[in-house]
Amino acid sequence: MSLERINPAGLSPPTGFSHAVAATGSRLVFLAGQTALDTSGKVVGGTLPEQFECALANLLAALAAAGGAPADLARVTVYATDVAAYRAQAAELGRVWRRLAGRDYPAMALVGVVRLWDEEALVELDGVAVLP
Repeated sequence: MSLERINPAGLSPPTGFSHAVAATGSRLVFLAGQTALDTSGKVVGGTLPEQFECALANLLAALAAAGGAPADLARVTVYATDVAAYRAQAAELGRVWRRLAGRDYPAMALVGVVRLWDEEALVELDGVAVLP
């Protein structure tokens, strides 16, 4: 399996994402949306960074259970109920990402949503990984 991160010079410099990811491998893993749910099904964390950390940890736990690692992520979509708050806290969210997932960034998108399935949830992440 290999992922090639592609960041053309003609596009704005990527910060915390890759513009494109070309993947070769034999196994695709589609990761369901993860929020900051604990093992009892309750949303934990009162702040966006706390919920982002838990949601990312949940996404990575699902990926690990499928035999993957953070570097195998080809695509992640982030759904946020407050895009302005996400932008304002982007540096802190980036530190959380690097601590949990490293610096091999997937192709990413941020989508603003009115609300998520659990009313207390501020953020949700889903993704696609390519495994050997």
